[in-house]
Amino acid sequence: MREPSRIELMCLWLLTSIIFVAVILHFESYTSKVDEFGDSAAYMVAAAGIHAGQIRNIQVKNFWGVSYATALLSNLFEGSQRISLLVVCAGSSLAAVLLAHQLWGGWIAGFFAVLNLGWLQTSHLGGAEPLFMALLLGSLWAARHDRWIWATTLASLATVTRPVGVLALVALGLTLLAKRDYKILALCTGIALGIGALYLLPFWIYFGGPLYQVHLYRACDWQSGPPVSWPFYAISRSMIHDGMPWTNLLHTLGWITFVAIGMLAMTREKFRQYFHEHKAEGYFALLYGLFLFTYNSSVWARAEFVRFSIPVLPFVLVSLSGWIPRSRALLYGLGTLSAALAACSAIGLKNVFAILR
Repeated sequence: MREPSRIELMCLWLLTSIIFVAVILHFESYTSKVDEFGDSAAYMVAAAGIHAGQIRNIQVKNFWGVSYATALLSNLFEGSQRISLLVVCAGSSLAAVLLAHQLWGGWIAGFFAVLNLGWLQTSHLGGAEPLFMALLLGSLWAARHDRWIWATTLASLATVTRPVGVLALVALGLTLLAKRDYKILALCTGIALGIGALYLLPFWIYFGGPLYQVHLYRACDWQSGPPVSWPFYAISRSMIHDGMPWTNLLHTLGWITFVAIGMLAMTREKFRQYFHEHKAEGYFALLYGLFLFTYNSSVWARAEFVRFSIPVLPFVLVSLSGWIPRSRALLYGLGTLSAALAACSAIGLKNVFAILR
């Protein structure tokens, strides 16, 4: 069957967006939902401080990549950080889907666009994932075409959006080492260090140290020791000790199983051939998959697994591509269902059931 085209993917993305927004609006105010969702408020606070030139007053632990983009765009929207954040996230989400189409074709891009509820929520309520994925996939596309300076620049910007972007930089470095292109490796290392230094400079100037955000993370929600541990250690501890609704547990377990199967499928000959042809992508997939299952946060490793799995999702789909049905009915059906479920999940299933009664 013919693969979905870019135009068709844009229509699919628009359909899921309309359904998601319509469900939210049916139950509550969209602006209030944006303000209370995830880290959206924190990104807007940081963006407002950056836009006003009052960085010293910002007490936000999240990396500021999204906030810088929001502050820059807010000049077009009369200083409205909320509208700017939504435009950044929605625009980055669509860009990521189109880049996935360029990298892996219409079916992988289509299922990437609709499968993950966390992806749909952050795309339309605010979060770092859409911008991170647009930068990450842009970096991998550039690496596939041997545009290493662009690949490094985009991966560095992804890193200041979400710190796990450093794994993309490592993947690019390993690829250049395998190619024995030491001159380009040295140049790209200098670019990455330069962008990192520019990002850290305001913290050094205004807060007295470049590791200001690291200290905030430790003070606010990091009490687990080293950032990585044995595979599944933090995930299993969370499942044993944390009380959680059974729906949440099933959802999380489903995604853990799905990603684990996808990672195992990466040992098959077909994916090894893909790895040989596109080393930067293969290195990133393996590094991020390993990190995902060894992340040593008793608070977040299990609770946010679905959202954390977004960067590895396209590679899981590639590794399982032989089993993915080429069905537009399934793709659009999943898109419709996922958008509605993502909106209900953002509101809270108990709240939805209470209102429907």
